[in-house]
Amino acid sequence: MRIALAAEESAGVQTLRLLADSSHVIPLVLTASSSTDRARGLTVAAVAADLSIPTLPGTAVRDAGLAGVLRDREVDVLLNVHSLHVVSPAVLAAPRVGCFNLHPGPLPGYAGLNAPNWALYHGETTHAVTLHWMAPGIDTGAVAYESSFPVSPDDTGFSLSAACVRRGLELVSRLLTALATDVTTVPVIEQDSTGRRYFGRGIPHDGWIPWSEDATRVTGLVRACDYGPWASPWGRPRTRGVDGLEITVRRAQRTGVLATEPPGTVGSCDVDQAWVATRDEWVAISRLQVDNSPSPVDLVMSPGDVLGVPTRRCTEPESTGRSRCSGGRDLR
Repeated sequence: MRIALAAEESAGVQTLRLLADSSHVIPLVLTASSSTDRARGLTVAAVAADLSIPTLPGTAVRDAGLAGVLRDREVDVLLNVHSLHVVSPAVLAAPRVGCFNLHPGPLPGYAGLNAPNWALYHGETTHAVTLHWMAPGIDTGAVAYESSFPVSPDDTGFSLSAACVRRGLELVSRLLTALATDVTTVPVIEQDSTGRRYFGRGIPHDGWIPWSEDATRVTGLVRACDYGPWASPWGRPRTRGVDGLEITVRRAQRTGVLATEPPGTVGSCDVDQAWVATRDEWVAISRLQVDNSPSPVDLVMSPGDVLGVPTRRCTEPESTGRSRCSGGRDLR
């Protein structure tokens, strides 16, 4: 098979290596990365250059003109891995066999962006990665392969995303094997559109910790934003202390202890952590920052303080895929 690859990030690098080690031919790679930008680590473009594979900008998939390029190069399959551009319908129709996308979430329930983050925010105990046939629209095509796995209480946005990459590469390997032997064995499992949820670029509560929600949502948002030393697609979760002080919270853990104070109320507090009331139980928060610098917890809050969330509140996404924000001021 002649397989063109549209890819970014570490998952794209590893997929390109898988392809290079297979019996398939790679006539083209589409990526936004640079072959000379090695200071940021090995990129898809750098690997392609080492393999002498021609590249085009990742944005080319949006241009119907790419369809002619794929046909000229006799492309059988277009494989999309962590490239977020919406592919032109003409491009989707160009490869002889079809197009596939690796999606870091279960379909149809977690279509769209940042599926691992949303799963943590919702308190999911299982998650999945999906390799699906591409169709016009976003994450709408029939499922070829899916791998489900448990979500640990200690999982973060980074660790869950990394698990999706590991499991996803296994699915890509299965696809490559099937394409090399008998393409008719690749499953075509249509999605149930009635269960579709689409998540866009919005962030729950604009990244403000929603103390009036239950502890699952509060700790889920903090965990979802935790990418360690790397940048999080959701930024850093924050709250308002007394006098409007903006405080970043890097860690939050459920205590299992019923909260009797109004949401946002600070209970016990010392230099390392504070207990804060949510709608149902106390949550222990720690690793606080103010102005991007670590701060002792008891320096920025005291027992009896009420933490605030002066922001718009975003609702859950609709089946159409648009999340909505309501105006107003939510103080908890």
